[in-house]
Amino acid sequence: MFNHIKLARYEVILEAGGEGLLLPPYKGSTLRGGFGKAFQRVVCSQRDKECHQCLLQNTCPYSYIFETAPPPGGQVLRKYENIPRPFVLEPPLETKTFYSPGEKLAFQLVLLGKAIDYLPYFIIIFRELGQMGIGKGRKKYRLDAVNAINLRTGEKPVIYNGKDEMVTNIDVSVTGAELVDLCEPSLSEEKPADLTIRFLTMNRLKFEQEYTVVPEFHIIIRNLLRRLSSISYFHHGVELDLDFRGLIEKAGEVTLVKRRTRWEDWERYSSRQDARMNLGGIVGEAVYSGNWQEFWPMLRLAEQVHVGKGAVFGLGKVELVPGI
Repeated sequence: MFNHIKLARYEVILEAGGEGLLLPPYKGSTLRGGFGKAFQRVVCSQRDKECHQCLLQNTCPYSYIFETAPPPGGQVLRKYENIPRPFVLEPPLETKTFYSPGEKLAFQLVLLGKAIDYLPYFIIIFRELGQMGIGKGRKKYRLDAVNAINLRTGEKPVIYNGKDEMVTNIDVSVTGAELVDLCEPSLSEEKPADLTIRFLTMNRLKFEQEYTVVPEFHIIIRNLLRRLSSISYFHHGVELDLDFRGLIEKAGEVTLVKRRTRWEDWERYSSRQDARMNLGGIVGEAVYSGNWQEFWPMLRLAEQVHVGKGAVFGLGKVELVPGI
């Protein structure tokens, strides 16, 4: 079903500079915001123009990564306003705010589809961002290492070493179908009646134009189908051939039997919109009962690509636990 969807996961390790780093408790916005500015600074040759006005739009790495547009001549999802970016930043879940000089900070990066080929740009940009500085006071860091995460074996080979600044190309990409095969325990061997979903970072799940506070199973699947269909189309060039209405109807038969969730507010400042934005969402965990096994392939993908809005900031991170 999702064999064409491809992703790769990496671990990025920063080393705080001589003044240390002063960061907010949730670091997703700081990492994403600084990264976007550094990317534009390094690769953009016509900063005085908007991406849609630039003659280089269709070949520019910055335009593709941050201003993804429908392919030339494409009609499907052409008016889709929230095209997902082809990457996910997963900040550390720790809430500490000060990192002493020389202390390490690690976060993870997921690249989707065509963006996997842009990995060298990501490495260069994170190195450049260290010189620009991040967080309060724009304090500097050194890019210590980038490790490729092999989801098949759990190994984390080094692909960038900050000491000698050498890059080794190692392919650790997996497909959506492979993620299902890597599941432990195998659902083909044991079929637990219930599924627990842990909402590790704020999940912004929209239903009927409103963000919901109760994570009903069909709402999760609706949001996930929207995200996967747009990831498939915009970053893999494939339109998903699924019975969306039928899947949503079946998802409605899976019941929410236990809920330990809460709404957690989170604000970030958008320099682009010159305004503070509330990006709160659901955190905690919920237990579902029914025929959820049919949705297992897309739920396994959700663990990697996240669910709902704000995935580039690390929002929407979930963990699946078959059984209660």
